[in-house]
Amino acid sequence: MDFGVVLQTDPPASEVVRLMKAADERGFTYGWTFDSVVLWQEPFVIYSQILAATKNLIVGPMVTNPSTRDWSVTASLFATLNDMFGNRTVCGMGRGDSARRVIGQKPASLATVRESMHVIKELAEGREVVHHGTPVRIPWVRDGKLEMWMAAYGPKALQMVGEHADGFILQTADPAITRWTIGSVRAAAEAAGRDPASITMCVAAPAYVGDDIPHQRDQLRWFGGMVGNHVADLVARYGDSGPVPHELTDYIKGRQEYDYAHHGKAGNPSTDFVPDQIVDRFCLVGPESAHIERLQELKELGVDQFSLYLMHDQREETLNAYGKIIEKV
Repeated sequence: MDFGVVLQTDPPASEVVRLMKAADERGFTYGWTFDSVVLWQEPFVIYSQILAATKNLIVGPMVTNPSTRDWSVTASLFATLNDMFGNRTVCGMGRGDSARRVIGQKPASLATVRESMHVIKELAEGREVVHHGTPVRIPWVRDGKLEMWMAAYGPKALQMVGEHADGFILQTADPAITRWTIGSVRAAAEAAGRDPASITMCVAAPAYVGDDIPHQRDQLRWFGGMVGNHVADLVARYGDSGPVPHELTDYIKGRQEYDYAHHGKAGNPSTDFVPDQIVDRFCLVGPESAHIERLQELKELGVDQFSLYLMHDQREETLNAYGKIIEKV
């Protein structure tokens, strides 16, 4: 199993670079960041510094969206970094939750996500594609490579991952949800004539190593709120008794308004509705042994990469602990 770390690009950027370098030195192979340029700093500027400071880390957004930048800009950003640092980027794509809503816009449609992944990949790898009705090619790309990974929860999005994406990002470490979503992606891939094994399966969730579980839960409760934003969209579309597992939908019944000013941060006051059992299911808490047990379970379910969010008050300690855990999983 590969391991990644997910950070927000809070200033100072030097601290983001420092933690990514520490992750690289401890055996992590992926370095991800949020991409919401009003809430945090522009990640692509920081990626160049991360890549310059690390030896093996593959970097990218978890996740970007089709609407923040023109697709030619996104492709050129990735292609430039790859040309400078040797194809060490990956593009995680989603519909755009915080990045769109904080500027008063709705997330993109799945059709737009699908088309953007195609155009960005083709351009970043040096091939011609029709963009805005015009044939376009980036002429200076040589031997470029960019994998497109897609974040998804609902049936239609999971089908799209299986049909079009190079990787699947599931933002929760719940085993039951992992089993259902990976199974859905693989079934869609087979139906489309693709090899399901060619799609990288990534689970991303907060992890906090330690013994004070009540404190850990309070520090990670924000994640249930973040996931709840996406789940609320699914419930609006499919209803409470739709095809989405109850493990994913039941807990948002007490959800109220959500303030993006606290998005992805410990102590988020918009996440009081998230119960302890959801934190325990969606995140990894407890001592090292509990983390290893959950990681092994996820690995048996077909997870190729676990990426841990480090939005809590013991980032350094958890990063160091995972340097040891990586060797045991």
